Amino acid sequence: MRNVVLGFLGTQLDRGGRRGWRPTVAICQEPGFEIDRLELIYDYKFNRLAHDVMGEIAKVSPDTEVLLQRMDLEDPWDLQEVYGKLFDFAQNYGFDEDRERYHIHLTTGTHVAQICWFLLTESRHIPAALIQTGPPRKGQDEASTFDLIDLDLSRYDAIQKRFDQQTREYGNLLKGGIETRNTTFNQIIDRLEQVAERSDAPVLILGEPGVGKTQLAQRIFEMKLQRRRVKGRLVQVNCATLRSEMAFPTLFGQRRSHTGLAGSERGGLLREADGGVLFLDEIDMLGLDEQSLLLHAIETGRYYPLGSDAEATSRFQVIAAATQDLGALVAEGKFRADLFSRLNTWTFRLPPLRDRREDVEANLRYELQQAERKLGSRIGFNTDASEAWLRFARASDTSWLGNFRDFSGTILRLCTLAPRGRITLSQVNEEIETLKRRWDSEKKDGDTALVAAFVDKEVDPFDVPQLAHVIRTCQTSTTLSDAGRKLYVVSRKQRSSVNDSDRVRKYLARFDLTWNDILSR
Repeated sequence: MRNVVLGFLGTQLDRGGRRGWRPTVAICQEPGFEIDRLELIYDYKFNRLAHDVMGEIAKVSPDTEVLLQRMDLEDPWDLQEVYGKLFDFAQNYGFDEDRERYHIHLTTGTHVAQICWFLLTESRHIPAALIQTGPPRKGQDEASTFDLIDLDLSRYDAIQKRFDQQTREYGNLLKGGIETRNTTFNQIIDRLEQVAERSDAPVLILGEPGVGKTQLAQRIFEMKLQRRRVKGRLVQVNCATLRSEMAFPTLFGQRRSHTGLAGSERGGLLREADGGVLFLDEIDMLGLDEQSLLLHAIETGRYYPLGSDAEATSRFQVIAAATQDLGALVAEGKFRADLFSRLNTWTFRLPPLRDRREDVEANLRYELQQAERKLGSRIGFNTDASEAWLRFARASDTSWLGNFRDFSGTILRLCTLAPRGRITLSQVNEEIETLKRRWDSEKKDGDTALVAAFVDKEVDPFDVPQLAHVIRTCQTSTTLSDAGRKLYVVSRKQRSSVNDSDRVRKYLARFDLTWNDILSR
């Protein structure tokens, strides 16, 4: 294949002022690198120099065809002008990669030109490798230095593997180092990793209590800190506690002039979050007045501390977490629509533990390691105890009402009471019974309240748990068919023809309920 080199005329270097070294001429003399055609880009102001260099090349490399390409630049340091003209040059060039191999000579031209060459080759608008040359070393009779740079990273396995490894490390950071297998959760983490890396917009994390919203927010902050997306600290606010007269000074700060008492000044959490991340936990519990003030601070970075006539400023990124459906709260007038719109740029709903049963074993290993660090000793399961625990934890009728909060708590209890560092079968059985009794008690109260919120008429006690389960499943499903697949996962396998959505519809109709009734609340 023919070798073709494209490059700018060196308006200073190609005059030969540096020990007589002229880079455009020297590259045509490079041993083992024969140039069939040199495309030399020049400005009309340097027409004489361009022809002088062309004549010199004809002497030292007569087989090299030199084509002068005139490109007049008003300002060779203007990035927009240089890039635009080089882009047009590339578009009209007519590259023939089947017959010619292209190279860009980076040594000549301004730094702006070098940047533009790099951008155009990296994006493959110019299908070329980059060449960097240099003069012979001082005091040595050597040839010019010659470095060939190929931007095709796929040819460099070690570099590509390093990039892939770094990506995996950030994904593992968001997962807490747990090797999760749940498809839905892994897709959420993959998307969240991209968002946290590239965007400073608010992130909203939804999910049931105990699914790990707080831990995920902390890991997002750690990743942003590692990637230098933030410089400040993570400030966590439990919005459920901002319901009294102390809500305003807690968030926005307070000046001494407000009370006239020494020591009554407060900086406020917004000030502490300057340059970092403000984590608004349980934001669905925040009052409407506080929502309004907080929205202004999030959008503008400005607010008035209590008792101050001067605005304070604080720039921070926002992560918010909620258990309830904020969209439904907006419809009920319990949450501001404008704040919801501001927070809803990136929304991630974490699945509950009961929908991630394939991740139980990996999370068990993680919780054992955490317990060992807290207790300062090695702890493990006896074989029969481990089998019994995993069988229970993965069972379809194990509700895990508190999700990972219940999960980690029960593992810590087992480890704390483990005789000689071994968790026994009897311990596991006792813990299982304790969990079931507690969940049954919680479900009875919760089921009654949930059913009463949807059904006006009296419901038989026998039907309450089942109806509550159906309502919860519908609330966490995307469609009626999706709810049916979850509710009839066993019986549908025994039917040759199934219509899950119709079965759910008929069941709800027994209580004068529809799918839309459930979605609207």
